[in-house]
Amino acid sequence: MSKFDANIVVIGAGSAGLVSAYIAAAVKARVILIERHKMGGDCLNTGCVPSKALLRSAKVATYMRRAEEFGMAAVPVQPLFDQVMKRVHSIIQQIEPHDSVERYTELGVECLSGEARIVDPHTVQVGDRSITTRSIVIAAGARPFVPPIAGLEKLPFLTSDNVWQLQQLPKRLVVLGGGPIGCELSQAFAKLGSQVTVVEMMDQLMGREDGDVADVIKQTFDKDGIRVLTGHKAVRVSNEHEKVLHCEYANGEVEITFDEILVAVGRRANSDGMELERLGIKLRPNGTIETDDYLRTSVPNIFAAGDIAGPYQFTHTAAHQAWFAVVNALFGFVKKFKVDYRVIPWATFTMPEVARVGINEREAEQQNLDYEVTRYGIDDLDRAIADGEAYGFIKVITPRGKDRILGVTIVGHHAGDLISEYVLAMKHNIGLNKILGTIHLYPSLAESNKFVAGNWKREHQPHKLLAWVEKFHAWRRS
Repeated sequence: MSKFDANIVVIGAGSAGLVSAYIAAAVKARVILIERHKMGGDCLNTGCVPSKALLRSAKVATYMRRAEEFGMAAVPVQPLFDQVMKRVHSIIQQIEPHDSVERYTELGVECLSGEARIVDPHTVQVGDRSITTRSIVIAAGARPFVPPIAGLEKLPFLTSDNVWQLQQLPKRLVVLGGGPIGCELSQAFAKLGSQVTVVEMMDQLMGREDGDVADVIKQTFDKDGIRVLTGHKAVRVSNEHEKVLHCEYANGEVEITFDEILVAVGRRANSDGMELERLGIKLRPNGTIETDDYLRTSVPNIFAAGDIAGPYQFTHTAAHQAWFAVVNALFGFVKKFKVDYRVIPWATFTMPEVARVGINEREAEQQNLDYEVTRYGIDDLDRAIADGEAYGFIKVITPRGKDRILGVTIVGHHAGDLISEYVLAMKHNIGLNKILGTIHLYPSLAESNKFVAGNWKREHQPHKLLAWVEKFHAWRRS
């Protein structure tokens, strides 16, 4: 084509799409952003924002139950679930302006509502409008994956998409899946008064984490009254006299009665129905779009970012990918940038939180690395003791004999915030010695990062040198 309506068309206004449009507009490109549902995508409307708002209410309920621990009179805890959900939606409304059509229009983005169809590599159809564009970024996101469980389709079930429409607290809630979404929502509902049962096919909760991490969360769930059934496979749902989930496990079968069932076994890319194969765009077996190191699809001027591209399904990773996709789309003819996945952090916001960056012990073993593990127990930290949150640990993976950080796992209060120091350190090749030599505010939770570095240093003392120094000091005293 000799002329285009836009430099770039972005399909999807979730994290990846919004950041893509923002960057393109910032460098004065003509950008059109298309969203078929709600601006902000899953993160704002059904994911990160509402789940953290719900977890905050659950945490307040927890502190009310712990009132005597802090020298207060016992407080009766009576969660008003409809008010809790009202607050959740209020939080969404407060954040909505950040992702609104009005804001992005002011930034120079043309925002369209409707179903986008890629007609050819340079044409996108929205309703009756045909848009020609030099490049396209597909950022259509993902949705909850619903496994083929017999009978499930015959009754209403919850996912992370529609759970926010509940107005009454489920008395008995079954949660399918012990991953991050399942664990967060299980604990939130339990602390608000539901009888929760978690069903997980794997042998532990949080299957991507080390066993000692899963053990801490399992122990916490036990204290919260959550029934955890690991190694259990959901096979069918019946609804004769009451709703029952039938599961198989090593020793036989078990039946679990419930009022509501929440499916949280993962997410699937929104690639089906887009006719991408017709364009020659290749998909991976899990439905994500196959991209190269520059986030190009098999059609060179069409890029993909966010959950639909994988391999990570985090809001912050989607935003990270968006930069590479847009810069390569707009300026790749001058210089291309390979997407950098070296340092990707994530967190599960249970109580305690679990945060990780880099590899853990299991992955170090799988890669046959010669590594060391340095730990620090947060129960020893002054600030954690003062806050009544003295539990958890930090675990750092380093090459044997070196202070270079390969990975960090934190289990504890505000772990999602504490991990940031290690993200920065790994990104810029800062080792434990330099963390140890950095002043950390006292008393703070961040001191734990310095103390684990101190533990590493203590294990790598120059013993021969210290023996000579000891003799020197003895000579100076004689």
